[in-house]
Amino acid sequence: MVDSHSQIARLGEGLAQTGRLSEPAMNRAYNALDAIAKKLKARRVGRIRCIATEACRKAENGGEFIQTIQERTGLSFKVIGAQEEARLALIGCHNLIHPKAEHILVLDIGGGSTELSLVDAAKARELGLKGMLHKPPIKAWTSIPLGVVTLTEAFSHLDEAEAYPQMLEKAKDYVERWAEKHGVREALSSETAHIIGTSGTVTCVAGVYFGLERYRRDLVDGKWMSHEGCHATMTELIEAGPEGRADFPTIGEDRAGLMLAGCALVEAVWALAPQARMRVADRGLREGLLLSMMRGPKKRRRRRGGRRNRKAGPATEVEAG
Repeated sequence: MVDSHSQIARLGEGLAQTGRLSEPAMNRAYNALDAIAKKLKARRVGRIRCIATEACRKAENGGEFIQTIQERTGLSFKVIGAQEEARLALIGCHNLIHPKAEHILVLDIGGGSTELSLVDAAKARELGLKGMLHKPPIKAWTSIPLGVVTLTEAFSHLDEAEAYPQMLEKAKDYVERWAEKHGVREALSSETAHIIGTSGTVTCVAGVYFGLERYRRDLVDGKWMSHEGCHATMTELIEAGPEGRADFPTIGEDRAGLMLAGCALVEAVWALAPQARMRVADRGLREGLLLSMMRGPKKRRRRRGGRRNRKAGPATEVEAG
């Protein structure tokens, strides 16, 4: 990877109450995407694919927002469905599946939704990346309409001591109804089963779990966390409060207010298989999209003037909430 840029925009802020993207949220996103567009131009990137997820799927003015992005930055976004989002997250994490696992659960926590995928791990190994790009072996999946932003906002009228148990109960209600319908607990009962956690929440918690003084991808990505140890870490973060959480070097002020909801979502999902370990993924949707562009079926391009442009720059992707 030549370059990477990440910026929290909280695009879905206020969406649950109004059904629309707010002006402040859209302005934050415009600023972030303008910075990205300038980086792409400086790098002379030739192939670009931009996707939008839950916030743009739900918002009444999502299409208008995407049109304005194109006018301001030249970036053209496509809104993808929740199932495609889950597929790309799995592909991005494909090589974190343990070689002895029969089933795994991929957890992808976003701002407005959380995607869960029960994966046939043996089939995934058999297919390899090429086969997974064609047909990923997802046995069951769901998109829960709760993310760190939406869940935080739903209980913002309560103090944290009251809010957390209710966040956890609400998240468990969605998770357990899906799990019961698809036999997820039974599938994850094996000793080899594990969870792959891909999201800012998971990597932030992992940074505290591993005692990092500053975030380092190489000390987090692919590493394992036990349920007991991670539960203790999350309890420490919950009890620290928003100001205390901001002091942890791998969290900071931008994420401190969202970590309570993130911990509730992690705990609700891990309750399906408390004996399982979680493998941390500092990768996911973005890498899945890149792999799809690099290794997926090639689309034939029209030749212009009878000649093909052989000097196109590198490929890249951009994601909006």
